[in-house]
Amino acid sequence: MSVTIGAADNSNENSTRTFSSSDRSTSPTMTEANSDSIENEDVFKKIQLSVPANMPTISARVRELYDENVTAKIIRAGTTCLEHNYPITEYPEYVLQSGPDAGKYLLRDAEFWTCGFYPGSIYSLLERWIKYPQSVGKGTSSALIIHKLHELGGIWSEPIHHMSSRKDTHDMAFIIQPSMRPRWEVFHDERALSTILTAADSLYTRYSPRIGAIRSWDQLTQKGVHITSMDRDFLVIIDSMCNLDLLYYAAAHTGRDELSVAATRHAHKLMRTHLRHETGIYSQRKGFSGPLFSTVHVANFDPTTGELKEVRTGQGYAKASTWARGQAWGILGYSQTFQWTGDVEFLAAACGLAEYFLLRLEMSPSCVERKVSDTSTCGRYVPLWDFDAPINEENPLRDSSAGVIAANGLLVLAQCLISRGDYAQGQRYLDAALLLVEDTLAFSLADEKASIVVDGSRVSVEDTRPGQTFDAILKNATANFNASDHRRYWDHGLVYGDYYLIEFGNRLLRMGLV
Repeated sequence: MSVTIGAADNSNENSTRTFSSSDRSTSPTMTEANSDSIENEDVFKKIQLSVPANMPTISARVRELYDENVTAKIIRAGTTCLEHNYPITEYPEYVLQSGPDAGKYLLRDAEFWTCGFYPGSIYSLLERWIKYPQSVGKGTSSALIIHKLHELGGIWSEPIHHMSSRKDTHDMAFIIQPSMRPRWEVFHDERALSTILTAADSLYTRYSPRIGAIRSWDQLTQKGVHITSMDRDFLVIIDSMCNLDLLYYAAAHTGRDELSVAATRHAHKLMRTHLRHETGIYSQRKGFSGPLFSTVHVANFDPTTGELKEVRTGQGYAKASTWARGQAWGILGYSQTFQWTGDVEFLAAACGLAEYFLLRLEMSPSCVERKVSDTSTCGRYVPLWDFDAPINEENPLRDSSAGVIAANGLLVLAQCLISRGDYAQGQRYLDAALLLVEDTLAFSLADEKASIVVDGSRVSVEDTRPGQTFDAILKNATANFNASDHRRYWDHGLVYGDYYLIEFGNRLLRMGLV
């Protein structure tokens, strides 16, 4: 069967979509286990992948996901970034592509929202090496490499435990889950589960029943923007959709419905305030009959009345533009939320967000493509940093992290649709996810590779080409290019781009597709 997603309302190009409540559950439906669980590997057994006989296998198309280079770079960063940083006070964030600091991870204070992704990459690789050894194929050296990853994972994740009681940030899922969820699910570490549950409680303190949403930021300060009042302002960003997974996960483990109810109310609220129902040239994509949605980055509410006061952008080009990574967070967040609740309004939202993202990639100007050979190009599916920003045609500014985040969301969406029996639509998003990652590997995979060296009981890393070092796996990410922001940095490697690339490879393994 297929989900029916309503026809577009073309009355107002800038209108916000209002959803009916006819299919809304009064409370989320919790399955016995989240179908995205690390333990659930057989979802795709029924699907028959209809590909031409001469089409390369999925494994061949994304083989770089499982290359030694990926593990080598994570091990090297874990070792070098401890120098003058133990006890740990800073975490890897980004890698410049030019200048005197090019090639080496630059660190950010441990309180910053990206701190969870590097230890998350370690534990994603541990899951891979332990549960799917056929994907890495290192033979007799595997035990030593696993031991090294385990050692680094323990060191880098230990401070994350202490983050769980923070009530000054909404980014708890980003901080806690990348390392603590596999520590619980793969290694049965009860302390990790306790940390997850504490983090969910901390996130829940930021929920406002009056608004029906979780406060994202306490303030937004840029040139000409000074929003700092906790009494007059209530800032919510589209990125917050990816933190709901933490609340659902904790609710499933504890039976505390208030956590899942808050998450579901938040998701419904953002459908009315952060999703723009497209009606113009970006309102339709071939093969899809439902509405397409772009996203607002920041909404500011009145804490007293719950009414929307204004919309803005924090990291995008303008308040009316579509920041690519924000769109990607929306795809992943709404796909996960549907997976937890079964509410078809969330499925409609995820599909509409995905279709818009893919349409904008397809409609990008030809300057985004780089010639590979006389007959092929790459780069079309590595997103521009903001779909509506002016483009430097000689060197279009990208955000490779947005592409791999969206690809993860597309895989979750494919999994959801196939579990409903909608194989054709599920195949559509599986194909799109693979296309995004395949193109990202062709365009943005750093040429500077690394190799693992095992000497007796010692594991070290060396450059494949001596003297050519780049600590991140991918290039061409853009953390923040907003002209009004006080800290702008762009066109670099980025820790969460690498994390979601590794996670994409693991999702394929869990689904039994490689």
